[in-house]
Amino acid sequence: MQTNMRAAESKLKELLEAHQPTVGMYVRVHGDHLILGRQQPIGPNGQLENDDRVRLTQLSASSYGLSVKRHTGRWERTPFAGTLDEMVDIILGCMQHLVAPY
Repeated sequence: MQTNMRAAESKLKELLEAHQPTVGMYVRVHGDHLILGRQQPIGPNGQLENDDRVRLTQLSASSYGLSVKRHTGRWERTPFAGTLDEMVDIILGCMQHLVAPY
């Protein structure tokens, strides 16, 4: 399944780069999850730290469930599931505030 996740990672990166609100987001694979986030400067030297925002969990060969990272650091599942294209549409439509740079 890891090969499938690498292909999904590549496709998701392309989808994110095609839309202004998600340009510059990173995608990393962690088991059956694709984690999306932004790098944020921290400290006086401006070192960059990963800031995970949303997570797509593989449910089947072409279906993913969407979770959001809470302020507590825990992941909260949402009722959304579908293809990578559908998940990007959901993120752009309902969750721009979570993925926008700050």
